Amino acid sequence: MVDEKETPSNDNLEQLLDCERKRSEDYLTRLKYLQADLENFKNRTAREAEQVKNYCTERFVIQLLDVVDELELAVKNGEISTSPDSLIEGVEMTLKKFRKVLEQEGVTPIASPEGKVFDPTLHNAVAVIEQNDVADGTVLEEIRKGYMMRGKVIRPTIVKVAVKPKNESNQMEEKNK
Repeated sequence: MVDEKETPSNDNLEQLLDCERKRSEDYLTRLKYLQADLENFKNRTAREAEQVKNYCTERFVIQLLDVVDELELAVKNGEISTSPDSLIEGVEMTLKKFRKVLEQEGVTPIASPEGKVFDPTLHNAVAVIEQNDVADGTVLEEIRKGYMMRGKVIRPTIVKVAVKPKNESNQMEEKNK
């Protein structure tokens, strides 16, 4: 025999069901708001990322515009002046300022590799020259300066590298046999 006190009545069940429906609707409403908030957040961060991408170089470009102004002034003074020295001096001053701008951005030249061992992480060999008086792999000439930005090579130095002449290499190999 079942005790009536232990069994919930239909009215109680209806009340419990209504209560659970309200909780369920509340959770659903909260979920919808959270989904909308998340979507708004995604859209806002995408817009902000686009703005950063579009304007991240603005400060650098403003500094470069100062260099452009100085170059234009050097050209103008070079056209007026009869002495090439003043034009050269103006260009040298502008180059100094340009290097300063690059340095502020973390760009530094790679040290001249002439006379040092070729390093493929810093150098790009475009020619090999046969020479007896230097060791294999020695950089003979820097053709174009290389640059690093905050420790990363952004443009390797283009160089010419020494190698031993082929006929001497063959003679050395025969002597070693």
